[in-house]
Amino acid sequence: MRFLFIIVFLSVFSATVRADLTIFACEPEWASLSEELGGDKVSVFSATTGLQDPHYIQARPSLIAKARRADLLVCTGAELESGWLPLLQAKAGNSVIQTGASGYFMASNYVRLIDIPTSLDRSQGHIHAAGNPHIQTSPLNIMKVAQALSQRMQEIDRVNAVFYQQRFDDFNQRWQAAIDKWQQQAAPLKGVNVVVQHNSWGYLFDWLGLKKVAVLEAKPGVPPTVSDLNNTLNQLKTTPATMVIHAAYQPSKASDWLVDKTAITSVTLPFTIGGNEQSKDLFSLFDNTIQRLLDAAKQ
Repeated sequence: MRFLFIIVFLSVFSATVRADLTIFACEPEWASLSEELGGDKVSVFSATTGLQDPHYIQARPSLIAKARRADLLVCTGAELESGWLPLLQAKAGNSVIQTGASGYFMASNYVRLIDIPTSLDRSQGHIHAAGNPHIQTSPLNIMKVAQALSQRMQEIDRVNAVFYQQRFDDFNQRWQAAIDKWQQQAAPLKGVNVVVQHNSWGYLFDWLGLKKVAVLEAKPGVPPTVSDLNNTLNQLKTTPATMVIHAAYQPSKASDWLVDKTAITSVTLPFTIGGNEQSKDLFSLFDNTIQRLLDAAKQ
């Protein structure tokens, strides 16, 4: 009788474990969103940190092992991970996370991409044919991705579908309230002229009404030359800017050069979860981003 009880218990326990989702997220923002939507029903691993450039990651054995056990792959797409994700998928040999499979989820498929190039010339730097992949810089995009991701989680793990829907409804309510708060706080930023080190902030600027007047990188992903920096300096003489922005994972050398030559303020934004100590989740990421922009605008 005791043996039969153990067998039944282990069967129920195993079924419970199998119903939960193991999620492999390519970037910290999608790991954080997956945790918001999945709670204790998901186990989430992030392949990158907030201080890494997601373009340039190696498909290390440790990542391959994680991908091999994943039920759901959640990445940005739009070519952001094109240098390492296909190799990772091939090495993992996990059929459920292959392109087009139920466990393959690309966040960029659920938002409107901007900065789509009219022509492709790789000599002009790291150009994304699909458009700007840095969709996580706007909370409006996060909301769209959340809805699609929750639906996918419900389809894959039907046992916990009601739970995932409840988690989404709760997140949706809290996120919408946060967006309203952030937009009110950020009202003074509308129309402020800024310089960017890398052209990755378009969604943030569209949301807040910031105006990009110059880009330090003449070619995307290629460190600017002295000539490029001087061209920006001359441009700012006719179109002054308040601040220069770079992501926490980027070297600040170019921005520092501009600060040294002008009265402009340098702003390091977290870009994603873990970009600084204050950005521990999606809510604190935008809290910190807006506060840093407001502080710079006052200087």
